[in-house]
Amino acid sequence: MRKYQYLLFSLLSIAFLASCGKSYKEQQRLNREQQIEAARQDSAALKIATVPTMDCLPLFIAAEDSLFQKAGVDVRLKRYGSQTDGDTLLRSKRAEGIVTDLVKAERLRRQGIALNFVTATNASWQLISNRIARVTELKQLSDKMVAIAPYSATQLLADLAIDSGHPKETVYRIEINDVNIRLKMILNNEIDAALLPEPQATLARLFQNPVLMDSRDKNLRLGVIAFRQKVMDNKDRRQQVKKFLQVYDATVDSINKHGVKHYGKIICKYMGVDMRTVNALPKMTYHHAAAPRQRDVARGARFTP
Repeated sequence: MRKYQYLLFSLLSIAFLASCGKSYKEQQRLNREQQIEAARQDSAALKIATVPTMDCLPLFIAAEDSLFQKAGVDVRLKRYGSQTDGDTLLRSKRAEGIVTDLVKAERLRRQGIALNFVTATNASWQLISNRIARVTELKQLSDKMVAIAPYSATQLLADLAIDSGHPKETVYRIEINDVNIRLKMILNNEIDAALLPEPQATLARLFQNPVLMDSRDKNLRLGVIAFRQKVMDNKDRRQQVKKFLQVYDATVDSINKHGVKHYGKIICKYMGVDMRTVNALPKMTYHHAAAPRQRDVARGARFTP
């Protein structure tokens, strides 16, 4: 009797293991199919590289409130701490668009990446000194270290500051790509000065670090959203970009109506600051999608570090 029980148990065990094996193979097949479908959807989506700065706020709001989805366009934001990471994504064709500045964009063009500037942004930068360094004027930058992102608007603005301040000694430009690392270096007394966008500039000011220069005083509008030209040459992609810009304009209207502080939680989430910083932000006006001024494009193109 025990012999038959053992045989029955063995047969049942084999059947169970066989069914498990089949289930595992089936699960593997389903997983592969899901991965293929996810890759297909990602490939078809409009992917845009962003940084944690206020010029990206319309995109962050639209993503957070599912406005792109409601408009029938799959937009996926690739969030990075530096524009350089976005450059890499664009070069490798893993993104269709990028939020950047005209200096970086023109450098990409010189490297053979054809770009279409779909809209200027309200990006601005402030040169902020570390209060411990006791630098309150541009001429006092002699023998000081200034944090910039290389081949970008920050490098152009650093040159303008140095040229106008005429410091007697060399000013050392330290290449720090990540905007939040530049901010931390100011707050931790690790650098003498840094070029910062918003909201990082506001946070630095809250800790009593002086502003030496503001790009808005130079009549420079260097922020831009750009897409690869091949994207704009494709009919389906052009429709995606068209819908993207429609959502962008609607979001801009909402920001201008309610003010940036209305979107404080989104600013905190996507830019890594707190509500104290949000409440201290200056008044900002956003504009509907429009090509950058030719004078700004030319300025970015002329700058060759």
